[in-house]
Amino acid sequence: MSPTSPPYTGRFAPSPTGLLHIGSLLTALASYADARANGGRWLVRMEDLDPPREMAGAADEILRTLEAFGFEWDGETVYQSRRDEVYRAALGRLQNAGLAYPCYCSRKDWQAAAVSGADGFVYNGRCRLPSQRPSDNGKAPAWRLRVADEIVGFTDGIVGGYAQNLERDIGDFVLLRADGFWAYQLAVVADDADQGVTHIVRGQDLLVSTPRQIYLQRCLGVPTPQYAHLPLLTNRLGQKWSKQTLAPALDLSRREALLREVSAYLNLPAAPEVSHPRALLDWAVAHWRLAAVPKQAICTESSI
Repeated sequence: MSPTSPPYTGRFAPSPTGLLHIGSLLTALASYADARANGGRWLVRMEDLDPPREMAGAADEILRTLEAFGFEWDGETVYQSRRDEVYRAALGRLQNAGLAYPCYCSRKDWQAAAVSGADGFVYNGRCRLPSQRPSDNGKAPAWRLRVADEIVGFTDGIVGGYAQNLERDIGDFVLLRADGFWAYQLAVVADDADQGVTHIVRGQDLLVSTPRQIYLQRCLGVPTPQYAHLPLLTNRLGQKWSKQTLAPALDLSRREALLREVSAYLNLPAAPEVSHPRALLDWAVAHWRLAAVPKQAICTESSI
């Protein structure tokens, strides 16, 4: 960082739709090591935006698991479910600037005529013009961001160059869902800006979202963090380990073994014998090299 750069602030932002698994531990360790190795702050944010999909008690268990592995974070844990005012203010700025518009399309209606893009179907712009919008029939709209026909690209700290044409590859994307829940893209950008996050280390499954977030940052006039997208841990079928692919929860009786396992995936040198997990985190910080992290997905079937 240059002398005029803001202090390094990183974050780990799990979703309480399930318990932490091996992929979560990889992200936690990498984001923590990168922050501490750069003399920075490391925040924990609970991305609890979708109550119907959340697991009862998962948020508290996630925090207990992080503590059991020796992680210490700066400040209080932020919960997205308690930040409606922040998101509403961001949406209001976009509405006032004419960048957000109400959408009354049902998913079935617009997807029937949509083409496939970088992250599912590309919204066809049906509600962009007021004259083309279907009747609201008294229902609440979703709110979409109007995107431009331009390339949005960036240089990732692990992957390298990545870019999308948002109009062609994504389409106008949702900021506030019709059911009243905030969309991930708006919430994460508003939170990162509000918390002063300067560096984001996360999984490559979120690489496809980054151009949207950069575009939204530009629309809101907030800084763009530096990004580094970690290789995904996969099963033998090439599927990312996640709650959906039945990744087992972290076994706290194997804390040292699991930390050594994810350290090896990150190309950290083998640590000496230690008496507690925190010593392995300190070793990771002392030997951290972002440039050594692999770019490609890693199959972990044999070791889970």
